[in-house]
Amino acid sequence: MDQEKINIRLHIYDTDISVRVPREEEPLYRKDAELINELLNVYYSNFKGSKSDKEIIYFAMIDLGLRLQKANQKNDTKPYEDILSKLTSEIEDELKRGE
Repeated sequence: MDQEKINIRLHIYDTDISVRVPREEEPLYRKDAELINELLNVYYSNFKGSKSDKEIIYFAMIDLGLRLQKANQKNDTKPYEDILSKLTSEIEDELKRGE
């Protein structure tokens, strides 16, 4: 099923950007733009004049990437599933021995 897409304009730091997004994801894109602007404002206030605009944007991208990686780690349940599977197997083995 093809999602209905709409054109929106996002203001990122000092630039307006037109993007075509799925209608139901528009609030997420707008929230992303707010976060990007927040980070850019922090990095520009700390480094403007001592670092290039490109470097400052890269700092913000690294910050966003790190936040994403940390969020992914928090949501990664595979290690817990592996431990539970191993424990379940050991319990089942012990129960079989006891029969």
